[in-house]
Formats: sequence, C-alpha cells, structure tokens
Amino acid sequence: MKGIILAGGSGTRLHPITKSVTKQLLPVYDKPMIYYPLSVLMLAGIREIMIITCEDDLHSFEKLLDDGSELGLSIQYAIQKEPRGIAEAFIIAEDFIGESNVCLVLGDNLFYGTGLVNSLQRARSLGKGALVFGCFVSNPSEFGVVEIDDDENVLSIEEKPENPKSNYAVPGLYFYDNDVVEVAKCIEPSDRGELEITSVNNEYLKRGLLDIEVFSRGTAWMDMGNCKSLLNASVFVDAVQSRQGLYIACIEEIAYRMDYIDREQLKSLAGRMKNTEYGKYLQMIYETQ
Repeated sequence: MKGIILAGGSGTRLHPITKSVTKQLLPVYDKPMIYYPLSVLMLAGIREIMIITCEDDLHSFEKLLDDGSELGLSIQYAIQKEPRGIAEAFIIAEDFIGESNVCLVLGDNLFYGTGLVNSLQRARSLGKGALVFGCFVSNPSEFGVVEIDDDENVLSIEEKPENPKSNYAVPGLYFYDNDVVEVAKCIEPSDRGELEITSVNNEYLKRGLLDIEVFSRGTAWMDMGNCKSLLNASVFVDAVQSRQGLYIACIEEIAYRMDYIDREQLKSLAGRMKNTEYGKYLQMIYETQ
C-alpha cells in the first residue's frame, strides 16, 4: 500500500498566519504540522509516500523531508495547481499509485490514542473496497457525517449536513483499493466546484464496498485547520509529552521502532539536533532502547 498526504490549499481559515507559509509547516508545539499525518502513514507500515502541495511550497517540503531516505522512506512530491477537492489527490497521484491500494491522510489532521496502531495496520491489510473511520464529535455538522447501524454497517455519508443523522464524523484518513483512481475520475464536482471525498465514499457505499471502524473513546482526533484547533493541538501535545515523557509524532523514533532505520542512523539524526529538547529526546531513545 502507498500513502498520500494532501498538503495543498491556501489555508484561508488561518489567515493572516498562512499568507506567507503553508499551514502544514506551522509549528504544532515542537514539530511541523506535517509530522503528524506523516507519522500516521509510518505507523501503518506505509513507506512509499507522495506529498501533494502547492507549487510555492514545494521547496520548503523538500528542504524539510528531502526524499525520505534518512527515515527509511521513499517520498515523492506532486503539485496541486488549485484547490479542486480532496478527491483530486487520486487523479494527481495516479502514476504514483500504479497498481497499489492507497491511504490518503489530510495534512492538517492529528491522530493519537490507544489502539491506533493496530487500527492502522488492520486498515493497511485492506483487500477490496474502502475503509473510513468514525469519530464521535459534538459538532458533526462541521464535518462529513457517517450514519451507522447497531452492527457498525454504513447507512449513509453526508458532507456537512444541516441536520446530521449521527454524531460520528469521518476524519481525514481514508483507505482505498486501486479502483479509487477511476472512481475519482468519474465523480461530478460539487456545487462549490470541488471533487468531494464524500462523493468517492458514497460511490463505494453504493457498491456495497465501504467499511468503517469506529474510534474508541481513547483515541483523539484533531483537525488543525483553524486558529483555535491549532492552539488546542499544541496544548494537547505538550500535555501528553510532559506527563508521559514520550513524544507524539516523533518521526525519527517511529522510523527506528518500525525498523526503517538502525541505531546508528538514529544517533546521527539525534546529533544534528543535540542542542534542542527534541534532539535530546532522540538521544535518550538511542541510549535506552
């Protein structure tokens, strides 16, 4: 399975902060925002990754992550010329996807919690169809909303409905079989002129091929697309890391624990940041694990 991080868009909900820098490079406590969705793909066991971004921001991502080889990854980049919807990512990445299944994660989403890794790795074993997640929220009309029955079968999905049929939002993390490219090509743009991911999910639902896994109450999901949620995410990361002494979305540590890199590679990465708390944390992992 291959992975896509959609890190395009103009970040208008965060203006004026994002008038000169893409939101996915903004700091979320002690690391760039994009580390959080990247860590999700890594924890799922996905090592071939494409980052889709705007042309103006491409160099910044390349400077930050290069080709991913230092983390045992293979990272490619592609340009989304204008924001035409989440589902356009599959059309842009068609050659990259090839004959593989694919996971798409939005560049401004944070996931954390008990059982998350097991959920991700189960989703990675997807055969035919599509799998989305459901997360209970208090404000469902701000998201795509999924309606499920008592056996957790999907009944309907609606995009930001005025009268939600449930409190389960669909977070920005989706797993699909290889048919998703053709599905994305065939859907019609919405009233706002975008290729909606909800339309893709509804096509899989129509085919009887859409599954869902509902996050447990111990799993946190944050959409960091506005100022308040960006601040809340930073406070959350600080609280967890300060209490536990273990970092969230530390991509170098994940690469080491997933055996993408060895101890000497970890030591080298830690040495480059030896004067920071982040680098000292990596050094501690090297010395104690």
